[in-house]
Amino acid sequence: MSIKLGDTAPNFQAESSTGDINFYQYLGDSWGILFSHPADYTPVCTTELGYTAKLHSEFDARNTKVIALSVDGVEDHQNWVKDINETQHTEVHFPIIADKDRKVSELYDFIHPNASATATVRSLLIIDPEKTVRLIITYPASTGRNFNEIVRVLDSLQLVDNYKVATPVNWKEGEDVIIPPAISTEEARKIFPKGVTEIKPYLRYTPQPNT
Repeated sequence: MSIKLGDTAPNFQAESSTGDINFYQYLGDSWGILFSHPADYTPVCTTELGYTAKLHSEFDARNTKVIALSVDGVEDHQNWVKDINETQHTEVHFPIIADKDRKVSELYDFIHPNASATATVRSLLIIDPEKTVRLIITYPASTGRNFNEIVRVLDSLQLVDNYKVATPVNWKEGEDVIIPPAISTEEARKIFPKGVTEIKPYLRYTPQPNT
């Protein structure tokens, strides 16, 4: 199965490092991040999970729940978490799915045979409260992901959902945003009381509405 942006993220039942998981029940009304790892006890994954754990308060502030996955078993996950906590100086509290039969990996297209026939690639999905897939990124096993970018995209998606805006290149929280072309400049001046800066008729900026 190939999952694309705008698709409904499929539900699943699985064992995890913190107990049995029903994915939809775990997410509830929150945003979700589901990210796969090639294997337990691997150095790049260890740094990724450690850094994700350190972002706990950032994800909480964005009403976002995190869940990881690898094709190893529950016991390996639980012992690996001890290593992550020790080496990365943190506490991992989010679940790690034990996908030994690779059912979830195949459901979410996390195994790419030309990269590895058995290990998952380094994929990550952001899923909104309606269970719609809003972001998909895939890295090779050798390259750790940038989780500061994941937080940035979450901020952008949540801002776009709440206001009629888009975010420009390299946008960060607090910076000016773009007014979509579908909104006329006249209408924009009514919608965005902080002001409209028109560079071109199709390129218009306004201060971030919620700051």
